[in-house]
Amino acid sequence: MADKLIQDIPFSILDLAPITEGNNAGVTFKNSLRLAQRVEELGYKRYWLAEHHNMESVASSATSVLIGYIAGGTNTIRVGSGGIMLPNHAPLVVAEQFGTLASLYPGRIDLGLGRAPGTDQVTARALRRNYMESAHDFPDDVMALQTYFSSENSTSKVRAIPGEGLDIPIWILGSSTDSARLAAHLGLPYAFASHFAPNQFMTAIDLYRANFRPSRYLDKPYVMACINVIAADTNEEAERLATSFFQLATGIITGRRRPLQPPVDSMDGLWGEYEEAAVRQMMKYTFIGDRKRVGTDLAYFQKHTQLDELMVTSHIYNPDARIHSYEVLKSVQERAVEA
Repeated sequence: MADKLIQDIPFSILDLAPITEGNNAGVTFKNSLRLAQRVEELGYKRYWLAEHHNMESVASSATSVLIGYIAGGTNTIRVGSGGIMLPNHAPLVVAEQFGTLASLYPGRIDLGLGRAPGTDQVTARALRRNYMESAHDFPDDVMALQTYFSSENSTSKVRAIPGEGLDIPIWILGSSTDSARLAAHLGLPYAFASHFAPNQFMTAIDLYRANFRPSRYLDKPYVMACINVIAADTNEEAERLATSFFQLATGIITGRRRPLQPPVDSMDGLWGEYEEAAVRQMMKYTFIGDRKRVGTDLAYFQKHTQLDELMVTSHIYNPDARIHSYEVLKSVQERAVEA
C-alpha cells in the first residue's frame, strides 16, 4: 500500500478557546467563531473544542455549550469535542447533550472522549464525581454511551432522548497505551494528544493498529494526532509568535498559569534552562516557521506516522495571526498537491 502523504489526509483544528491577556471569555468566543468560519472556508474537516477546568487561559470548560455556538455559526465543518472528559460527567447527561447537538446540526457533531479530568485533583472533586472511580469506569462509560445512542435501547428503562438512534461518531482520545488498547478493542477511531504528551505516541498508535478489531462503527484503524503549529510568512515572525506559546507552556511547567501573553522578542529571563528543556520535551511535536519549513517538517512527520488525519492547535496571541497561521498551513497542503 502506498504511503499517505500530507496532501492525502484531512486537516482539522483543536481549539482550547484561549483567553488572552487583557481580554475575557466573551472576546475569546467571538474569536473562536471567526476562526471556525475561516477554516471552514479553507476546507478544514473538523473543529474540536477541549474540556479543561480552572485554567485562566482556557475558556472551553462548558464544552458542549461552546460546540453549539460554533456549529450554529458555521455550515459544513464538523464540530465536536476533543474531548469531553468522561470522568466528570454521567454518560446519560453526555448522551442527552450530544443528542441535542446532533439533532440541531445533523451529520456534523463528533464526540471525542477522554479518561482524564482535564484539571487538578481539587477541581476534579469540585466537579462532584469520584475521579479515581470514574477513570477506572471509563471503558464501561464509553459502552454505556454507545448503548444510549443505539436504536436497540428503545426498550430500556433508561433512554437518551434526544440521542437514541442518532449517528454520533465516538472517538477515543488519549495520551497513553491504555487508551490505544481500548480504542482498538472497541473498534473506534483513535486521537492521540501528541501536542503535549509525546512520549508514548508512536508506541500507542502502533499498538492500536496492531490490535484493532473491526466493528459496526469502523472497519479498519483510523488514527488522528494533534500537534502544535505556529506558521507565518517568515521564520522570524513565526518564532516571535511562538513565544506566547512558550510562555503558556512555561506556566504549566512551573504552576504559574496566566492568560495567553503577547509575544516577546526573546524568552531570556522568562524561562530558565530547566524550564526550557521541559517545555521543548513536552512540546516535541511543535512545528514553527514559514510555509517551506513547516511543509518540510510535516512531510517528514507524516512519513513516519502515516496518520489518517492531522489535528492542529495553535496558541497565538493575535487572533488575526492565528487565522493566518491556519491559512499558511493549508497552503502547505495545497502546494504539495500542485507539486
